Amino acid sequence: MTHAWMPSSPCGDGCLTATDPEVGLPRRVLRFAAAIGVVLAALLATPVLLVPGSRQRLVRLIFRGMLRAFGVRLDVRGGADFLTAPAGRGALVVNNHISWLDIIAINALRPMRALAKKEIAGWPVLGGLVRRGGSIFLDRERLRTLPATMAELADALRTGSLVSVTPEGTTWCGLASGRFTTATFQAAIDGGVPVRPIALRYRLADGRETSRPAFIGPESLIASLRRVAAMRGLVLEVHICPEIAPGRAESRRELADLAEAAVHSALGTVQIPAQQRRRTRRQPARLA
Repeated sequence: MTHAWMPSSPCGDGCLTATDPEVGLPRRVLRFAAAIGVVLAALLATPVLLVPGSRQRLVRLIFRGMLRAFGVRLDVRGGADFLTAPAGRGALVVNNHISWLDIIAINALRPMRALAKKEIAGWPVLGGLVRRGGSIFLDRERLRTLPATMAELADALRTGSLVSVTPEGTTWCGLASGRFTTATFQAAIDGGVPVRPIALRYRLADGRETSRPAFIGPESLIASLRRVAAMRGLVLEVHICPEIAPGRAESRRELADLAEAAVHSALGTVQIPAQQRRRTRRQPARLA
């Protein structure tokens, strides 16, 4: 069952770039084998994850290993204060949502909890890692559970957790994007914590932007994994924006708009009207 409030994206197969270079079949097989090896290592390391002093370092290594397994290189821009900040200070970390790779990349930089749809818990490869990261799961098909989930999120933030959220509510192709919904920003207000926007862009080693890593439309996760495993020279740009301090916005809508504007500013893009988003490339623009 679906609800009218659930965000939707017009992106589909027609949005995917078709001329990206690919690796051969042996390399693809090796990448899947490496990814399975990372998952098995994570399972074997479960007792170590319970040790506070070792957990953050080990989780970061696991997620970085997953990126290396699929041949993804990170290009991190800004955010030195965020990457080196001590644990124990809560923040709502929000990003534009393109791929299942998003959450892996963010945790490769700094491990944190996530607000994730409940279906992810059963995914191969990613599901186990997300569960072990202390995710808060959202049942998008049961609207009546939303207040309790947002209260759980606010409590996690209030008690010092970093929590990653994708406020677009669904994935887009990366060449177009959606509005940031407001519910999770109310949790940041209730928890009295800052919001840290992060802007993501997928490109090739030669600088061309690509939409092939996007997880869009009705495709299966396996199909998306196979497409990413076939890519050559995939780079994920991660722009860590300045944090938005508590009290800067008077409402959750204003706070969501500030975070959304920060993401577009970091990427040099503008919000594209919904009717123009499908197969529409973002155009550089100056944002006031």
